[in-house]
Amino acid sequence: MANEAVIRPVPAVHTKLSRQQITGFWGAWVGWTLDGMDSVIYALVLSPALTELLPKSGYKATPANVGFAGSILFALFLVGWGLSLIWGPIADKFGRTRVLAATIFVYAIFTGAAALSQTVWQLALFRLLAGIGIGGEWALAGTYVAEAWPEDRRKMGAGYLQTGYYAGFFLASALNYTVAAHYGWRAMFWCGLTPVVVAFVVLFRVKEPERWQQKAKVKTGGLSSLRRIFSPPYTGRTLVNTVLLASAICGLWAAAVYAPTAIISLAKRAGMLQPQAVRMSSFGMGLLSLGTILGCLAVPPLAERFGRKRTLAFYFFGMAVCILLSFGWAFYLPQGLHPFIAVLFFLGFFGGNFAVFSLWLPEQYGTTVRATAFAFTTSFGRFIAAGVNFGVGALVSRMGTLGKPVAFTAIAFGIGLLVIPFGLETRGKVLPD
Repeated sequence: MANEAVIRPVPAVHTKLSRQQITGFWGAWVGWTLDGMDSVIYALVLSPALTELLPKSGYKATPANVGFAGSILFALFLVGWGLSLIWGPIADKFGRTRVLAATIFVYAIFTGAAALSQTVWQLALFRLLAGIGIGGEWALAGTYVAEAWPEDRRKMGAGYLQTGYYAGFFLASALNYTVAAHYGWRAMFWCGLTPVVVAFVVLFRVKEPERWQQKAKVKTGGLSSLRRIFSPPYTGRTLVNTVLLASAICGLWAAAVYAPTAIISLAKRAGMLQPQAVRMSSFGMGLLSLGTILGCLAVPPLAERFGRKRTLAFYFFGMAVCILLSFGWAFYLPQGLHPFIAVLFFLGFFGGNFAVFSLWLPEQYGTTVRATAFAFTTSFGRFIAAGVNFGVGALVSRMGTLGKPVAFTAIAFGIGLLVIPFGLETRGKVLPD
């Protein structure tokens, strides 16, 4: 086991990327982009889909029922995402690229299948299964880029990679503005089938990182990898990372998922008709996506200058403030549409905190357990987030309002700020073997 406390000099001149490294990155990036598109499609079509499916399932399509059912379905989606922790041990045993292709294939197939839903329960099942694939893609893409790119390029690579997910938000918003507005919510899910093509490209064109190939003969993967990330020297950092990811997920996802519904509500309050309100929600989510892309690109230089822990604390504090301002303040203004959308941009910027994890997590674990650790810490928190989102939905139903229950999720980032000091600072250290 490598001594991860050793600090070695990083070359001052950027190493030129090989064609294989570039191809592999773009395969991972496009997969991550379409992953983001697929995961946010549900948020964008939540209102029209449930308005149609609830009566078919024996429930009235009231705003309260739409909000409550939406929270349950999203909680099930997060449970599926939590189950995606299975991909990590498989990737440590069988390789990054093959398993990455499998995760893309799974989430694409079941996102497309959601277009066939005739009841709320069918939609819930398809979203649960899609979540299993979506969660695995982040862990495998992040692990691949960290291991395949040279040491002096991988940190920016982590920032670039994370932009893909939010470019997917922008793509989904564009599809919602065009496809959904003309052909309905089912057409949006059909668009989610497109990543199948990327899965085959990754499978046949992208090679395994040399770092993993060198360790491939070592007996890894399976339950042994899970045991190792909870054994010294990984025990403490695995627990801390899991709590931090849970904090980020509980806060950001509640805000991102309910943002389109909040914009539609505010737009109708301002006198807009349903088609105009849907387009306004697309614009707002596009602005949020732009802010997040900028936030992701800012992470590597900030993390190198101020350290991983301070950078994450900056993003967590910004997220807490923006959630309170958007859902706790702007949502209740008489003319709150434009202030709400303006705050969304900054909420998006600080939502780039996930790029910190793409950079930071691989630096804390050796190659034989890296994918397992990445998948576990980024996935397990979804189980907690599922419970939080169920609670948010219950509060929405009980209080009869959307803003305040979502604003309460800012507490999650407060908890994260208390835990950050216990994390392992890795600034200046190279990726462990």
